[in-house]
Amino acid sequence: MKHKFKLLKSKLFFSESMHPLAKAFIGVLVVLAALYYIFVGIPGYLRPALPDVLTVLNGAVPIVVILLGTFIVWLEWDEWKIERELAKEEKKLEKEKRRKKK
Repeated sequence: MKHKFKLLKSKLFFSESMHPLAKAFIGVLVVLAALYYIFVGIPGYLRPALPDVLTVLNGAVPIVVILLGTFIVWLEWDEWKIERELAKEEKKLEKEKRRKKK
């Protein structure tokens, strides 16, 4: 199994032997090509995709906001639970200190 993974890994386009700057350059080209397609399109073949991108964003933004809100609620709920637990532990420690003094 280890041999198959090594063989598969060696056939990948972005292999480990490729220089990091070459990979970065390819990434920049992909980003530029995508931006060109979104704003200009491919003349004679594809119209600009900006309206489609805006449609996707209109649908995705509310979902992202819902997920962000849910994450914030979860964080605050967890913080509230931790504060309650710490308060209980502090009360318990105070009671133990009072008992030791008597």
